Amino acid sequence: MEGAEDGIGPEELRSVVLRQARTLWERPEKARLVPPLMVWGPPGVGKSTILRDAAAELGVGFVDVRLAQREPVDVRGLPVPNREKGTVEWLVASDWPREGRGLLLFDELTAADRTLQVAAYELILDRRLGDLYRLPDGWYVCAAGNRVGDAAVATGMSSALANRFLHVELRADAQQWTRWALAHGVHPAVVGFLRFRPDALFRMEGEDLERGWPSPRSWERVGLLEEQYAGADADRIFEELLRGLVGRATAGEYLAFRRAAGSLPDVRALMLDPSAPASFPDRADARCAYCAAATYWLWRAADDAEQDRLLDGFFRLSAAMPASYATMLMTDAMAGPDGRNDPRWGERIAAHPGFAEWSRTAGGRRR
Repeated sequence: MEGAEDGIGPEELRSVVLRQARTLWERPEKARLVPPLMVWGPPGVGKSTILRDAAAELGVGFVDVRLAQREPVDVRGLPVPNREKGTVEWLVASDWPREGRGLLLFDELTAADRTLQVAAYELILDRRLGDLYRLPDGWYVCAAGNRVGDAAVATGMSSALANRFLHVELRADAQQWTRWALAHGVHPAVVGFLRFRPDALFRMEGEDLERGWPSPRSWERVGLLEEQYAGADADRIFEELLRGLVGRATAGEYLAFRRAAGSLPDVRALMLDPSAPASFPDRADARCAYCAAATYWLWRAADDAEQDRLLDGFFRLSAAMPASYATMLMTDAMAGPDGRNDPRWGERIAAHPGFAEWSRTAGGRRR
């Protein structure tokens, strides 16, 4: 796809949103210089999910407005005649924010026709609807939409509206997405596969776009499918549903990886058993699955005592890995259970007796 390497990844987009919102709050005198944000990208790359997660991280409100599902009167307000004054007054929709801080997202903005885009101009550009409503100062305006060439519903944006936005393009980034997936508890088989085949994260070529095709959105759903059919005697049904999410060709690749991962020992049991052998698989696909499982289970302890045992096992398994895999494992672990690199989790790892030995030997191991 033309320009596929352009744009920013999920972590960069999250950082941009946090910085823009905080600037709006911390430097109100610069508010007019903080433009609303327009996020472009193909379907399924997680545009609205990243914005929603950013609002949760900031601890503020989040309002998602789908213009394509509205009428212009829903945006501007409902005209109500005032017979005593002989005028028309407007009733503004109750879902517009009235107080506090938050992110106001106009999702699928490019799926709305021009009349709806025009209806939203005043709120997006001037943060108000006439004299009837003013968006609170603490609310940052964002929008998201698909590009005209994305085989999705898309209407061109007028130059007047486009010139008011700060435009960014979100690209699918397998490394960043797998870190997000680990933090959000996506099944380790999915994480391991995309570490092994990062090109499978997003594919719009060669798949039936009217059916399932691989995207960050569909891979997250594959993770849930793994949980729904765990241990069930329903392999044929699982395979059919998998094809419905990511397409037949990609499903075949994933199933082959899944069979390799299925031959691995119980990684969590290995971490908890100090007498268990810490051997490392030879095949690249099995190695990716092994590492994903170790990171997945590391921060899922029932109590502090079990957490200590998992950390012991983590360092024991890491010691058996080549340096490249051990480094990847440590990078994921340092991000902590929420993936946000909270220093508390890094400090807990660094305080473990195994960390000094890991630091001393990891660089000298074969790659």
